[in-house]
Amino acid sequence: MQSLRLNALYNLISDTKTQQAPESKKITAIFGENVFSLETARQFLSDEAYKSLVASIKTQNKIDRKMGDQIAAGLKAWAETKNVTHYTHWFQPLTGATAEKHDSFFTLKSDGSALEEFDGAALIQQEPDASSFPSGGLRATFEARGYTAWDPSSPPFIIEIGHGKTLCIPTIFVSYTGESLDAKTPLLKALVALDKAAIDVCQYFDKNVSAVKPTLGWEQEYFVIDAGIANARPDIVMTGRTVFGHAPAKGQQLEDHYFGSIPERIYAFMRDYETEAYKLGIPLRTRHNEVAPSQFECAPIFEEVNLAVDHNTLLMDVMTRVAKNHNLMVLLHEKPFAGINGSGKHNNWSMATNTGVNLLSPGKTPKTNLMFLTFFVNTIKAVHDHADLLRASIASAGNDHRLGANEAPPAIISIFIGKYLTDVLKQIEKRVGDKFDEQDEAILKLDIHKSIPELMLDNTDRNRTSPFAFTGNKFEFRAVGSAANCASAMTVLNTILGETLSQFKVEVDKLIDGGEKKEVAIMQIIQKYIVESKSVLFEGNNYSDEWEKEAEKRKLPNVKTTPLALDAFVTPKAKKLFEHHNIYTHSELEARHEIMLENYVKKVQIEARVIGDLATTYILPASIKYQNVLINNIQGLKNIGIGEAGYCNQKQIASKISEHISQISSSVESMIEARKAANKISDSRKKAIAYCDTVKSHFDKIRYHVDKLELLVDDEYWELPKYREMLFLR
Repeated sequence: MQSLRLNALYNLISDTKTQQAPESKKITAIFGENVFSLETARQFLSDEAYKSLVASIKTQNKIDRKMGDQIAAGLKAWAETKNVTHYTHWFQPLTGATAEKHDSFFTLKSDGSALEEFDGAALIQQEPDASSFPSGGLRATFEARGYTAWDPSSPPFIIEIGHGKTLCIPTIFVSYTGESLDAKTPLLKALVALDKAAIDVCQYFDKNVSAVKPTLGWEQEYFVIDAGIANARPDIVMTGRTVFGHAPAKGQQLEDHYFGSIPERIYAFMRDYETEAYKLGIPLRTRHNEVAPSQFECAPIFEEVNLAVDHNTLLMDVMTRVAKNHNLMVLLHEKPFAGINGSGKHNNWSMATNTGVNLLSPGKTPKTNLMFLTFFVNTIKAVHDHADLLRASIASAGNDHRLGANEAPPAIISIFIGKYLTDVLKQIEKRVGDKFDEQDEAILKLDIHKSIPELMLDNTDRNRTSPFAFTGNKFEFRAVGSAANCASAMTVLNTILGETLSQFKVEVDKLIDGGEKKEVAIMQIIQKYIVESKSVLFEGNNYSDEWEKEAEKRKLPNVKTTPLALDAFVTPKAKKLFEHHNIYTHSELEARHEIMLENYVKKVQIEARVIGDLATTYILPASIKYQNVLINNIQGLKNIGIGEAGYCNQKQIASKISEHISQISSSVESMIEARKAANKISDSRKKAIAYCDTVKSHFDKIRYHVDKLELLVDDEYWELPKYREMLFLR
């Protein structure tokens, strides 16, 4: 019987056809065609209903039931023009995925005749069963009621799966007693908190500012491999990553994949999922090969944070689904392959005012741009004061494999701002109130060919090792994992800046009330914040051992594992912060801490089980079979009178195989015992730490011996697809 691996390779080789994506259409012709945008709403709603919807989006005011009925009628009318038969409240529970329960428009009248119906009550609120979603102890299992409530700021959209179409209504998800059970609710609250605090500070500079909207542009990294080959790897199917696999002779060392020509099969897949994304209003702008073989990236145009988060969450689902049409599998795990780059989701974040100003965009001379400096320095101060929370916001079992390895930033949260802005802050720190000299824009003249124009140097270079880097008109939070929901990082980042800006205003107003001029007061507090937070600034190589030692001297937190990183969410400081800004109650924070610890334990537990299963049912049998071949060969050579010199190599290989088999068997048994011991621990935190320290600690040892066997065992006997096959065969 041929193994799944060999079948997958045969099918890949024999299937020479590349599934072609549909013929390209002009993006503007299809963009948003499956979205109930305000432009679409204007066509299907009365003036009264349209104005009510617009007001709700702009002011977050609730829509009353009467208007809800009118909006629902227009929404249904639009959906029916698209042949939609069902609708769902689309939400983001604390499972790490999205959730939806489909209901049809179909119902029966009292006389038994059929009717298509969708009213305001169905649009605005639903009651999904909340018992099986993570609640962290907020709800007993038998207390099933939860509510989904429409979020008008994120427009409804139609998802197409095969020949079916479903109207999706973005919603929040809360328990019967009001606690948030999702990723969206706290994010919306954090955006409100920052908006209020930022407006108050903007009033120092421009009285016309009445709204500040944080913006986000995410960069989604992902791997794509053949589905047949992937399905022959139980570890990929069950965990999203390879728990075993020896490094191929060629990995990414030649750096020939990055920005290289996109393989035809992948290109067809990209075009296909981009088309679906455009229909859903996801403004994808770029696509390219990433550094590692079989790794790719896409990125959109910036949007308001809430919509950007929804779009990224939706895109991950679209990519995964579309890949199946091309017999491909998308891997969103942060570290699916050892020894090469992992995948992140860089969160490029800034703030925009209703007057059209990017608050993190320097003027021609940033030294004289007081509003820019105010928000720039406040962001640095926020990251410095709450680095532990930012680290916790990106903590996960998957990201633990990635942070600090192969161009991923380390677990130490620091900020890169570039030499020029570093000099600016140093000057401000030393001399407040002085007039700074104008500095001409630097010009880089490339004397390569006359047709290449002069390029202006940015005020900041790029530091690819920094977890939080200023890149000209935004901060790039690079430590977010590729499989993560951006909402977690964005909730924390917007909350801590809201807190810092609120404190900034208090301190500035105090100086103004004491007689200082406004500009002088602002500069004095900016200087104070620079002094207090300069330890978080670092311009060098974040990967170096020297930085780790230096960070320790600066007393910057360096929490390398998720169970310990998550502690930051339940400190008295964090509870006070989140409660003050109405983001989380104490009980909600404790519940989320419990949920994340439980999630970590389950993921490591699954990986441990997969490692044990693969080792005992795939690796050891294959190794023993080949070892028997060697033994028979040795015995045969002996029988025909060949001396030991004639079979010493075979004997040496058989001996090495025996050694690795023994080490794997004993290590798997030790891992199982450690897992049993950890499972007896009732305290969630201690249990997670036990899984991290006593269960996960066996993974690398088992992998070492398995990967050594991969080099010794005849390729014909090895059942798991190898790295060279997964990463390089198209």
